[in-house]
Amino acid sequence: MTRLLLTHGYFLEEDIKEQQTMKPYPPLGLLYLSSHLRSRGFDAEIYDSTFGSRQELFRLLDQGPPGVLGIYGNLMTRANVLGIAERARATGWLVMLGGPEPSNYPSEYLSAGTDLIVVGEGELAVERLLRSQFDPTAWRSIPGLIFRGGDGAPHRTGAAELLTNLDAQPWPDRERVDIGQYLKIWRSHHGMGSISVITARGCPYRCDWCSHSVYGHTHRRRSPKAVVDEIEWAIQRYSPEMLWIADDVFTIHHGWLAEYATEMKRRGIRIPFECITRADRMNDAIAALLAELACMRVWIGSESGSQRILDAMQRGVTVEQVQKAVALAKQNGIQTGMFLMWGYEGEDISDIEATVEHMKKCRPDVFFTTVSYPIKGTPYFDKVSQRLVSIRPWTQSTDRDFAVIGRHSRAFYRQADELLRSEMAAKPDVVAIQAARQALQLSRHEVEA
Repeated sequence: MTRLLLTHGYFLEEDIKEQQTMKPYPPLGLLYLSSHLRSRGFDAEIYDSTFGSRQELFRLLDQGPPGVLGIYGNLMTRANVLGIAERARATGWLVMLGGPEPSNYPSEYLSAGTDLIVVGEGELAVERLLRSQFDPTAWRSIPGLIFRGGDGAPHRTGAAELLTNLDAQPWPDRERVDIGQYLKIWRSHHGMGSISVITARGCPYRCDWCSHSVYGHTHRRRSPKAVVDEIEWAIQRYSPEMLWIADDVFTIHHGWLAEYATEMKRRGIRIPFECITRADRMNDAIAALLAELACMRVWIGSESGSQRILDAMQRGVTVEQVQKAVALAKQNGIQTGMFLMWGYEGEDISDIEATVEHMKKCRPDVFFTTVSYPIKGTPYFDKVSQRLVSIRPWTQSTDRDFAVIGRHSRAFYRQADELLRSEMAAKPDVVAIQAARQALQLSRHEVEA
């Protein structure tokens, strides 16, 4: 039987930002793939690189015997994935990549030594590969793959087969990694340990900047009973103090949420959790239901306080809906977190000022800002593709490192951040606010390469 080793190329010891927050979670995608394959009679080893090291993984590859190395790749792990793939190929492994990024850059990854890319949802494709003993002559008949064809160009075998019944899938293979270590880190830094769970796959919304490279625009739900079965087991097994519901949007289906709440109450389960919602999927009843379920924080993708920019993003929500959603959460004793994005196409100082005023009205408990970055495969990338400049070589960068010709400079957005944080301070300093606003005006003519 073909040896299959799965890893994800993320090393906590190398992530300075995460070392400041220390809220790691295990790679659920790999754990779902592992449990699926083992339920079909195949074995899959897992090297959870989160608490490992590059050197330890390389020793494992060097020791062999070589087989197939499956690496999950995302936006931030490109350089690590390439380095691991190079070492694996040098020691006789066949290299297979999956996750949201590799299928966006098939030529680059294949040229760098990758043998095979699994596109989208990977369980059924990898199962078929194992049944064929990874025989290259069978690859063309397996949907959801990219590999180098006879002419040297990437050959695609079409869209991946999707799982039709998520309830029939085994739970993620948590027992194959050290969940205790994740909980230990959470507890030592935050006083409570957290377990991640998903109740659905995919997001049906079509925000211009958001990648759908794994699940497309599908949205498939597990039944409330199946989810509560897993949560009940996880509580009994690991005794977490909270949950992270890792769905793209937890509150999409209001009827489902009501059934879930009923099932949780029937079993006497009430555990704090945080989740992501959309402003248009929050109303009085849903906010009350989340509070009843012990939701401690909801995250809302506000992105901008300018309706003009929200419309350009194809967000499908209004500024007023965001403000109402935050207010509803607060009224029900739920903390709020908000995500903001500077620098989207067409944004000017008036839009930034609108965002500042919007945030002053919302007053979330926590918020994060980022400068918009074009992810390949998204409509936003297509819109700005002719104006993109790579600051560093592709192998050493990510899609977050693109400069967009004609956009305001990074210094401009740092001043936007300073203005926002000065205005949102517990005791706003008028002098600091005026200085930030003046600096923003002075830097408005500075543009990227």
